[in-house]
Amino acid sequence: MESFKGKRVLITGGSIGIGQAIVTRLVKGGAHVVNLSRSKGDWTNLSSEQGSVETLTCDIGDSKAVLDALEQLKQRQDSVDILINNAGIALGAPKVFWEQPLEDIHRVIATNVLGLVNVTHAAMKLFLGPAAKGTILNISSITGLEVPIKGMGEVSYHASKAFMEGFTNTLRHEAIGTDIRVLTLRPGFVRTNFHFDRMGKDQEKFEGVFEGLEPLSSEDVADAAIWVLSQPERISIKALDIVPTPQRSLTQNDREWNSRHQPH
Repeated sequence: MESFKGKRVLITGGSIGIGQAIVTRLVKGGAHVVNLSRSKGDWTNLSSEQGSVETLTCDIGDSKAVLDALEQLKQRQDSVDILINNAGIALGAPKVFWEQPLEDIHRVIATNVLGLVNVTHAAMKLFLGPAAKGTILNISSITGLEVPIKGMGEVSYHASKAFMEGFTNTLRHEAIGTDIRVLTLRPGFVRTNFHFDRMGKDQEKFEGVFEGLEPLSSEDVADAAIWVLSQPERISIKALDIVPTPQRSLTQNDREWNSRHQPH
């Protein structure tokens, strides 16, 4: 396990899925993690002899709530070494954009776009200023660069991740003259509740997403995140795609992969 001993990490959406797997690895590496999330999360598997984790309950789509939470944090500690913008949702698939409830579309934008902006703005204002050293890692998606096929119900999610890509690249340029790295990690298919919620909690449709192939696990993505974060400060892994081998692109998947890799 890479050493993050003494590092202070702020993460969004760290209570479930990929976020929880990242938090677990960071704490085992000695980091002190603050999780901005709507839910508390289960950390019973972590030893008190390792790092620590606490959750600040917060709706990251609410800019005032975010600033209040981080100002409280500022009063208790003087630094954030790593910011991980992990929180993200997708709703409405497989309905096309105009058939989805506008409330669902607004929820995706509030979390994926406004949440990213609110947390990053507050963190840089209070912790990661020009004199600071640190890393910002944004968990994007391969859909941020590739357009989904018609009928997947991905307009709001795809657009939000495309925003994240532009935000990340531009922020990296604006951070010239500082010691702040701005990085992104783009997962492909991952077996988490993310896709279950995206498919309206329909189990059959959820299983259909991964038909014929083995998706990544949250732990796979967390391992990639830890590798990116553990590079020396002179090195920036600006962007890293991590996908299951059968997922050749966003829309082209080898659905016969599993059948070719069954034990003989």
